[in-house]
Amino acid sequence: MPTNHYFQSGNTSGTTAEQRLVEDLIIESLKIYGHDLYYMPRTSVTQDNILNEDVLAQFTSAYPIEMYLQNVEGWNGQQELFTKFGIEIKDTATFVVSKRRWLDSIAYQASTLQLPSRPAEGDLLYFPKTDAMFEIKFVEHLNPFYQIGKFYVYTLQCELYRYSSEVIQTGLDEIDDDFMTTSADVYEYSVLNETGGMILAEDGGSIINSTYDSNANAKTSNNTQFETEGNDILDFTIKNPFGEV
Repeated sequence: MPTNHYFQSGNTSGTTAEQRLVEDLIIESLKIYGHDLYYMPRTSVTQDNILNEDVLAQFTSAYPIEMYLQNVEGWNGQQELFTKFGIEIKDTATFVVSKRRWLDSIAYQASTLQLPSRPAEGDLLYFPKTDAMFEIKFVEHLNPFYQIGKFYVYTLQCELYRYSSEVIQTGLDEIDDDFMTTSADVYEYSVLNETGGMILAEDGGSIINSTYDSNANAKTSNNTQFETEGNDILDFTIKNPFGEV
C-alpha cells in the first residue's frame, strides 16, 4: 500500500487543514485570474408535465461571483453559421467557479434554486465584459479529480443564451435594459383595465396596444436592412427568373 508519513498524514485522502489550504489557494487564484460575473437562477413558472419541459421561466435575481474563463483564445463552439433560417451564433464558453464561493455567495443567499447543492443546468451567467448572456448546459464536478481527497470547483460548460421572451427583471439596469424592449410577447402590450386585467375582444382574445411592433421588438430582427441590401443583389423580375443581376 503506497503511503507517505510526511504528507497527507500517511494516507491518500489528506487532512482537513491540507484540503482547506488547497481550497484557499484555488479561491485566491480565481479572484486574481478570473472575471466578475452574475449568476442568474432560473425560476420555473409553468411546466409541461407531459414533455417534462419548462414552458415558461423567469429570471428575477442576479448574484455577483468571480469565475475563471478557460477560453483564452476566444469563444469555442461552431460560432457563426449561415443557415436557411438566417445567421445563428453558437458560441460556447467554459467557466470555473469555486464550490465554497458558490455556496457562500449564491446557495446561502438565494431563496429558491433548482438544485440547492450546486449550479443547475438552465441557469444563466451574465458576462459584463462582453455584455453576453450564457446558459449553463452541463456542470462538471469531478475535474480536477480528487486533489488530496476532495473536489473544489465546478466547471460550467455554457452556450450563448437564446432569448425567447422570458421575463428577465433582476433589478440591475446593465442586465435588464438589454431585454426591456426586445420581448416578442404580445401580451406585454395588451390593454389593461383599472384592476390590471387584460381587456378582451369579442372573440375572447386580448386587445393589443397599437404601439406593438414585432419587427421593432425582435432583438435580432434586421428585416428592413436585409430587404434593402438584398434588392441590390437579387432580381426576381419576370425578365430575370434566376435572380442574378
